[in-house]
Amino acid sequence: MRLGSIILTVALCSFTAYYIYEPIPEEIDERWKLMLTNSFFRSLSHLADFSELLGLKDYMGVMYFITLAEKVVPVSDEHVKVTEEKFDGVEVLLYQPKHRGGDTELRRAVIYLHGGGWCLGSSRMGPYDLLARNIVTELGAVVLSVEYRLAPPHHFPIPYEDVYRVVKHFLQKQVLAQYSVDPGRIAVAGDSAGGNLAAAVSQQLQKEPGQQVKFKAQALLYPVLQALDLYTPSYQQNQDMPILPRTLMVRFWSEYFTSNKTLFRAMMANTHNNPESSSLLKFVNWSNFLPETYHRKYNYSAPAVLQGVGGEALEMDGPSRSFADPRASPLLVPDSALRSLPKAYILTCEYDVLRDDGIMYVTRLRAAGVEVTHEHYDAGFHGALMFTVWPTDFLIAHHMTDNYIKWLKENL
Repeated sequence: MRLGSIILTVALCSFTAYYIYEPIPEEIDERWKLMLTNSFFRSLSHLADFSELLGLKDYMGVMYFITLAEKVVPVSDEHVKVTEEKFDGVEVLLYQPKHRGGDTELRRAVIYLHGGGWCLGSSRMGPYDLLARNIVTELGAVVLSVEYRLAPPHHFPIPYEDVYRVVKHFLQKQVLAQYSVDPGRIAVAGDSAGGNLAAAVSQQLQKEPGQQVKFKAQALLYPVLQALDLYTPSYQQNQDMPILPRTLMVRFWSEYFTSNKTLFRAMMANTHNNPESSSLLKFVNWSNFLPETYHRKYNYSAPAVLQGVGGEALEMDGPSRSFADPRASPLLVPDSALRSLPKAYILTCEYDVLRDDGIMYVTRLRAAGVEVTHEHYDAGFHGALMFTVWPTDFLIAHHMTDNYIKWLKENL
């Protein structure tokens, strides 16, 4: 009996160690903490797959537990006033410095768009609440955090349209005056899918006829910027990397457009392009836009172009048009649309499937004459900036936050 207990204990410990352990590059700091953190994400992902297989709850419905677990109730404190508002029907959280007597100076403002693959995440999550407060206290700025609707069921372009409505509402001169915001010192920022939305609305705003107030800066933190080639060197190198493996990123992309699994299967095989999107592949040809050092051991091969998505046309025409839409894939705009964009801060991580999206955008923006600060973290991984709250607080997250806020101080 005693021997059996020992064997069971050893077996359980061995299984636990086997499940938690995964090969993580030596360059990444706090590797065991990352393994433990990612084991939770993997377990939830497996549970979500199983739930969807049984027809109990869809995959993203189960994964939304991450959002719920991190949610807080944003409240005012001695330095920051927090209010919940609706701008043109869209929920927002507004963070403002508390007034001091005789303070009449106009403030900077940052419109922040949370990440989560357009399917998860919330401005009410603890890390986003903390980041907003840090920006308010460090810059004396107003922070507007947007609670855009998520897919499913709100597929593209609904999240984008929610964000753009908020931007247009906030940039009205009378609204800016209400919150004592300087019209010449406003930035849009976001991480991951939020970086995608930030890049897209920044492009759209620049060409908006009659738009008087425009962004002074844009900050894109490990952004996702294109859906045409999901087999770039970073997608290949980091396909099994913690937090955002390739399978999950492809699932986010497909769910952004449709819940039809045909698109997911086609995107996994990188066979989702059709003749309509094929003409835009030149804008994501990484052999032209990635510096040689990021080519690694990989050789460029243009994605296959098929009639219909994955050979199955049917009802997939809508989604196939969507991923060729620059509002979903900001990398697809021509050079002429980049020249008037505001200065940019782009953060990329070595161990991130989205690394090459950000670097290609850096290359194209610079070629178009846009001032770009590119901060690349050789030991960085996707989502690192959000790991600032115990027990999943990482040193690199605090380092990234400090550098990002420093850039805002100097450029906004």
